[in-house]
Amino acid sequence: MEQAITDEQQLIERLRQRDSAAFHEAVQRFSGAMLATARSMLDPSTAEDVVQETWVAVVDAIDGFEGRSALKTWLCTITANRARNRLRRGRRETLTDFQSPLDPALETRFNEGGGWSQPTRPWGSESADELLENEALKDCLNKHYEALTETQRAVLMMRDIQQMASEDVCRILGLSNSNLRVTLHRARQKLFTMIEGFRETGEC
Repeated sequence: MEQAITDEQQLIERLRQRDSAAFHEAVQRFSGAMLATARSMLDPSTAEDVVQETWVAVVDAIDGFEGRSALKTWLCTITANRARNRLRRGRRETLTDFQSPLDPALETRFNEGGGWSQPTRPWGSESADELLENEALKDCLNKHYEALTETQRAVLMMRDIQQMASEDVCRILGLSNSNLRVTLHRARQKLFTMIEGFRETGEC
C-alpha cells in the first residue's frame, strides 16, 4: 500500500514537471475509468470527446491538485463535472432519484452495505452466465441501462462495474452516502425487475 502511494506521488510530481512519459502513463492507467464515468452520462462518442478535453485541462490543473483524494478519483471528478456540463446543454432530468419511494418488495433484496440480502430465484435450465450470453438479454439490459437516470447510470457503473469505493463515488458525483445508497438500490431494482421478467417470459 505504501509503495502504491509513493508511486502515485512520484507520478504526480512528474506530471507537474510536464513529463510527457508521465502523461502517457497516466492516460494508460486512468483513461478507462474516466471513459466509463463519462459514458455513464453521455453517448460513447461524446464521452470520448469529454475525456480528451479533460486530459487537456489536466495539463494546467495538475498544479492545483492538493492530494486530498487519489489521483484517479480527482481525474474522474473532473470528467464527471465536464460530462454533466455537456449534458446540461441537452436534456435535464425533471426528477431526482430521491423523490419517490423505493419498492418495498425489491428493497428487501439488498442489505445496508448494498449487497444481496437474499439470493435470487433459481435460473432454471439456464445458468446466470448462460443468460448473459443471450443476445436478446444483452440488448434488453442495454435498453434498460440507457433508460436509467444520469445519476443511476453513473452510480451503477462506478460501484458495480468499476468496483469503486463508496467514498470515492460520493466525492466524484457530489452525493451523500445515504443518497448514494438510495440511487444504487433504485438502479439495481430496475435492472433486477427486468432480468426477472426476461427470465420468466423471454421478453424485454
